[in-house]
Amino acid sequence: MGIKRIGVGPRMSKAVIANGMVFLAGQVADKSAGGSISAQTKEILETIDSLLAQAGTDKSRLLSVNIWLSDMSTFAEMNSVWDGWAAQGSTPARATVEAKLAGPQYGVEIMATALL
Repeated sequence: MGIKRIGVGPRMSKAVIANGMVFLAGQVADKSAGGSISAQTKEILETIDSLLAQAGTDKSRLLSVNIWLSDMSTFAEMNSVWDGWAAQGSTPARATVEAKLAGPQYGVEIMATALL
């Protein structure tokens, strides 16, 4: 089986499809960078929905999600958006940690793996 890449850039692809799985790169908010964690999370989850659709799958097929927050005090704010988005009954394995992100304008980054 071959490898298909979505959103290929000079440094990384936004998604890679191989062996019946979709691997998403860490996604950050572009339009709402520097804004609230809620706005950034909503934008990122919309991007994830779009990338999964381009790959031929959806959030109900998520296996694993990693979330990085620049400040763990925003955990509840991020979760308030996540909880309204996640496919109930099909929630993925998930880890959330605090980390310094690529730039101070980013408050959250999300990476995911799904089945086709």
